[in-house]
Amino acid sequence: MVAGEASGDLLAGLLIEGLHSRWPQAHGVGIGGPRMLAQGFDAWWPHEKLAVRGYVEVLRHYRGIVAIRDQLRQRLLAQPPDVFIGVDAPDFNLDLEARLKAAGIPTMHFVCPSIWAWRPERIEKIRRSVDHMLCIFPFEPALLAQAGIAATYVGHPLAQTIPMHPDRLAARQALGLDADRPVVAVLPGSRQSEIEHLTPRFVQAAQIMQRQNPALQFVLPAIPSLQPRIQALIDTQGGVPGLQLLAGQSHTALAACDLTLIASGTATLEAALFKRPMVIGYHMNWLSWQIMKRQQLQPWVGLPNILSEDFVVPEFLQDRCTPEALARACMEWLSAPERVDALQSRFEQLHLNLQCDTAKLATHALEEVLSH
Repeated sequence: MVAGEASGDLLAGLLIEGLHSRWPQAHGVGIGGPRMLAQGFDAWWPHEKLAVRGYVEVLRHYRGIVAIRDQLRQRLLAQPPDVFIGVDAPDFNLDLEARLKAAGIPTMHFVCPSIWAWRPERIEKIRRSVDHMLCIFPFEPALLAQAGIAATYVGHPLAQTIPMHPDRLAARQALGLDADRPVVAVLPGSRQSEIEHLTPRFVQAAQIMQRQNPALQFVLPAIPSLQPRIQALIDTQGGVPGLQLLAGQSHTALAACDLTLIASGTATLEAALFKRPMVIGYHMNWLSWQIMKRQQLQPWVGLPNILSEDFVVPEFLQDRCTPEALARACMEWLSAPERVDALQSRFEQLHLNLQCDTAKLATHALEEVLSH
């Protein structure tokens, strides 16, 4: 298995749990993170090595990433596994899967690349690379079937792990927050490039909001390895009174908050499953943005908006991602309880649509692949 970042590690950890209940002796090797390791996975490289987003940023790390992929491929070809499962990270995994599949090793991919949003030409590459796709959104298998790719909708694992009605009070107590004052969760992403681009903007937005409402409390959950850099960026901006930097605990932060200011990505879906209003911001290297903008097929980038086919939460991308715009949109949520109630019922319906026994469905699909 290969999982390329924190969200992939979470998905892979849940999948390994299901595999172990069906095959207790199953042994996983490859690239992974702490959740996979907790299930007995043997990580030859840590998943942080692949956590790079944006075309220019990838180019900067390209040689190192390709070297890892080449070494991994050689090891797997020398000792062929029963099956290879690439978890997300399509730019890394699909090339690797194509080589392994050509050598007769069955390949599966968990999380269909968002061909419905970006780069539809990847469908050909998927067909060459993947024996079976595990899809987390209900509309994807039909799309893949048109291209002759076997696929199974397994639900979204996060819809299983996140409660339908999160306990806000318990989460606030766990984080030592005042139960009666509003809380804003600030999530500037889990990749180095996102942290560099978004933390200063998000911190400045928090400063504006704090001046407008001094009662606000802020929590910023961070991957422990990125904590020192985030703290330095907060300090460079002059800090925010009442901001707590957390080691991990993003789910506790989302459960505790009234609102989140959040980077586009999987975390936006987590926030929707926690039924929290959000303001989505994203900013990247200028050249990466120009390339990405040309390949965008839909008017939305945030997963809650894509799944709802509507701008149910505001998005501020690139030049529009200013501290002032972010702060204004956040304060609008905090002053509109009826709008928040309406959003929460939409998110409850979204949650129900994504709830399946992911590990069980994925294990059935794996059985089919192994029996061929």
